[in-house]
Amino acid sequence: MKIQTLIILSLLFVVSCKCNKINQNNAKMQIVETVLISKGNLYGSGSEGIAKQNTVIENLSDWERLINQMNSVNNVSEGFTETKIDFSKYAIIAVFNDVKGSGGHTIELDISKTSEKTLVTVKYTSPKGNATTVMTQPYYIAKISKQDLPIVFQ
Repeated sequence: MKIQTLIILSLLFVVSCKCNKINQNNAKMQIVETVLISKGNLYGSGSEGIAKQNTVIENLSDWERLINQMNSVNNVSEGFTETKIDFSKYAIIAVFNDVKGSGGHTIELDISKTSEKTLVTVKYTSPKGNATTVMTQPYYIAKISKQDLPIVFQ
């Protein structure tokens, strides 16, 4: 009976320690403030030449190159909330999905950080039910404060 009690108490101790460790790790995660530049779809049926990707842009020439590529078929940047970015203070997170055969596909980002990294969680959503039969390529572009932490996509 004493051995069973000892085993049960040991298991309770181990489980409670793991729970505390998980809660401590979650408490260290901080949400990163983002500014949405644009999210939506490209409608060039892939003619823009942008592959599925998760990108961090940290300089003006890469930013201008992306805008020009996105605008190669339709003037998409016309709907951006801003295009003049101070790259000494900010970085751009740009996520593109594959070209899709229908509308209704979206991308959402959750960005948080720890003392070790900035974590970008990408959520791809497909349409439920009927969708338009137009070729689309979902994208999401956001601005974050520049950090010295590595940016990791998940």
